[in-house]
Amino acid sequence: MNGRVRLLSAGFILIASACGCAAQGTVQSWNVSGVKREALVFELRPFAAGERHPLVFAWHGHGGNMNAASQAMHIQTLWPEAIVVYPQGLPTPTVVDPQGLRAGWQDEAGQQGDRDLKFFDAMLASFEQKFSVDEARIYSTGFSNGGIFSYLLWAERGKILAAIGECAGRLFPSEHPTEPRAVLAIAGQADTTDPFPLQQQSIEKARQINNATGPGQPCGQMCTLYTSTTHTPVVTRIHPGGHVYPPWAPMSIVEFFKNHKRP
Repeated sequence: MNGRVRLLSAGFILIASACGCAAQGTVQSWNVSGVKREALVFELRPFAAGERHPLVFAWHGHGGNMNAASQAMHIQTLWPEAIVVYPQGLPTPTVVDPQGLRAGWQDEAGQQGDRDLKFFDAMLASFEQKFSVDEARIYSTGFSNGGIFSYLLWAERGKILAAIGECAGRLFPSEHPTEPRAVLAIAGQADTTDPFPLQQQSIEKARQINNATGPGQPCGQMCTLYTSTTHTPVVTRIHPGGHVYPPWAPMSIVEFFKNHKRP
């Protein structure tokens, strides 16, 4: 990986690159169980009559925020036809933040009263009413804690999603996805924040769920494709770095999403 490391927020370490983030998002809010929740939403205006659009949820890491995530991921600049949503997390206790001073997401079902799963449900319901959402093209992506939450959505809302694309996250052992869905996993071999061996275990579990247990095939630099008998492949992009969000991650995720609709 080439480039200068730039700290966007506590939840994002980006290997610096220009994203050309020209599009302007709007902050939208929801009342979820009496709590105000917010997200930065990038939408195509105006929508063509009868045209349906993909919907991408992009979750920041622990300690991050929706604005930094929109800069680091900048999916809206790579896929302008999509509705792209950067939700804002709430203070969340973790092993590294036991007092819960920084924003994040639940790791497992049942935590914090499932506030973040309910937030996802509320956003999705409102977008389906407001926009022409292609229900076969709803995706989740995230970095670190946001990647963990994408895995959680696969386990708990798998019937809704078409695919997930996560970076530096993992599936917690208590979660058991049952719906085969295409998965892109980006991981750093030197990652000690979310240890690489645990990420590998999640990749192996994803391969089993997706019936992608055959030998991997090279699909580019640092890329391995595991084909699936259910047309839900697992693709890995393993780089030598640590707990970072590489500059090539957004394009890799967008290209992956474009190739996969809900089975």
